[in-house]
Amino acid sequence: MMATGAPSLWDCEEVAWFRDQPEAARGAAAALGRRIGLGEQRSSQLVLAVAELAGNMAKHAVDGSLLLRVLRNQETAGVEVVAVDNGPGMVDVQAALRDGMSTTGTLGIGLGAVQRLADSFHIHSQPGVGTVQVARFWPRPAHPSVAGEPVVGGITRPIGGELVCGDAWAARTDTGEQPRAAHTEEATSPSPSGAVNWSVLTGTSRPAPQTRTAAPPHSFAHPGRIGRPAAVRAAVAGPGTGVLIMSCDGLGHGPMAARAAQAAVHAFRTGTARTPEQAMEQVHRALRGTRGAAVAIARLEPDGRLLFCGVGNITAALVTSTGRSMLLSHPGITGHQMHQLRTYEHHLPAHAILVMHSDGLSERWTHNDLTGFLHHPPALIAAALLRQAGTRRDDASAVIAKAAR
Repeated sequence: MMATGAPSLWDCEEVAWFRDQPEAARGAAAALGRRIGLGEQRSSQLVLAVAELAGNMAKHAVDGSLLLRVLRNQETAGVEVVAVDNGPGMVDVQAALRDGMSTTGTLGIGLGAVQRLADSFHIHSQPGVGTVQVARFWPRPAHPSVAGEPVVGGITRPIGGELVCGDAWAARTDTGEQPRAAHTEEATSPSPSGAVNWSVLTGTSRPAPQTRTAAPPHSFAHPGRIGRPAAVRAAVAGPGTGVLIMSCDGLGHGPMAARAAQAAVHAFRTGTARTPEQAMEQVHRALRGTRGAAVAIARLEPDGRLLFCGVGNITAALVTSTGRSMLLSHPGITGHQMHQLRTYEHHLPAHAILVMHSDGLSERWTHNDLTGFLHHPPALIAAALLRQAGTRRDDASAVIAKAAR
């Protein structure tokens, strides 16, 4: 994690999920590479990697799915490939990454070649559970701004039969003084031309000046543990660069739910709020006239201080290798009816994660389900949680944040 400067966050646009469709995934990867300007050689390498990952799932995996999506910051754009399956899993991941390793006698390029072709490649596999893989492809040479891992990552998946998702997540940094670098992921319906409105995805208008207010003193008796939450009146932002994270579930599913989620994301990203409670009020105003949504917003600061405000049934928890502590939300529908907002202060230990997800995921998961993933990037953890707890009876989303230290 970054010790100084703004934490790394990237804009993110989901393109499509593919299940048992290797040819369709390859074609979509080729079109995506051309669309964002990866270049001919880099696009060919992307297609080759997608062919290997999709082919492996079709041959070996149970209930495999592959997601293609665009990553972007103000300097460059790339493609992220997420591959998830429910087994059988790999006994020896390092052996699978060695060239020439094959269990079917095929002449595929192998996972080792995928690892070399990608700018970054992360994999977690457990026998009897399944495999999660995340590969990223940037134009060559890769811009320095995409070095390292973002501190927030998430994933969304629409209910079966829908092309748009009523769930969304977003994150942005806040210094109180400088323009914010934003990261969002939202389920967007295609424009009439099929083009993506990047001005919406990456808008960076300067917020109105605000007076920085010194944070009240706060200390934690057990900095390595998740302490009991404390209700905070008139919470203020602490010193240093904070990361604001939002999880949103538009009521129902389909285009109208997606419209509510998109309105929430836009209000969150372009608002001037520095605390979760202020951001919730801005989102509430923006969602009037829509179906409304369940919304949870957190602010994570460099020393591990975490402020949280939730309305509706977004599940939020702090997870370590030894336990899970649920965060309290209050009943209501953002955009329609909210009771008095309450902000709670928590502490996120150095090696813990913040988890937020919609009710498209069951709450029947424990910290043990994520213990083996805590050292992985947030995007991989989010995909693993979706595999573990996601249902196909509703839109689903999960977002993971790590302390920006």
